[in-house]
Amino acid sequence: MLKYAAAIGLLLGSVAAMADASNWQLPDVHQQLVVVTTSGWDDSQGHMHTLNRTPDGWQKQGVSSPVTIGKNGMAWGLGLHPEQQGKHKQEGDGRAPAGIFSLTEAFGYEALDDIAMPYEQMSQGHYCMDVAGSPYYNQIVDAKEVGEEAVKGSSEGMRRDLHYGDDLYKHGVFVAHNPDNISGAGSCIFLHHWRAPGKPTAGCTAMPGDVMSQLLNWLKPEAEPVMVLLPETVYEQKLNEWGLPTLN
Repeated sequence: MLKYAAAIGLLLGSVAAMADASNWQLPDVHQQLVVVTTSGWDDSQGHMHTLNRTPDGWQKQGVSSPVTIGKNGMAWGLGLHPEQQGKHKQEGDGRAPAGIFSLTEAFGYEALDDIAMPYEQMSQGHYCMDVAGSPYYNQIVDAKEVGEEAVKGSSEGMRRDLHYGDDLYKHGVFVAHNPDNISGAGSCIFLHHWRAPGKPTAGCTAMPGDVMSQLLNWLKPEAEPVMVLLPETVYEQKLNEWGLPTLN
């Protein structure tokens, strides 16, 4: 059974809890960065860049693409960054989580053994639990292991081709938002294929299928990749405070 958030939850939650907002910066151990920015908190359209940390600083890697995020924009999430004041991500709010988050594992419909990231092939029985109050909240479970009753009510069947007739999750990457699995604080956040250009999501970040393939081939677990999702003005405010790269 795959529990992508639970496996690292205590560690990441402790890091965020101990972080001092006055001096926290992105640790040097993170060598790959996926940056998504939008024009404002309520904008569902954004742009993605990927960067590698080098001895000469951050360098753009080459993957650059329009993306879509939550239909209602974004709100502060729970991740590696210190706790922030303002609107916070809640289950079902249609907002993507803003902040900095580890990218932990990849997933998809088919077997895939030619990428470096840990990868889990999804089956019809795999669900991400988005039901507040569930003991499996914000975790990927297999109904064959936890039972059909345990996954009752989840709207996140991971084989969307079988459950809902689309390829949104044909390939994707888990975003470690809400690593302590706090019920109601938002669940099941991924990078995945988009439905169509300009079509927003329920809270994930979506992109063209060919861009997702490039991203999967680029991500390396030893580089401890992270994602930054912020409005452009907030990103500029956090540049020096959090040690983020300029995007010009």
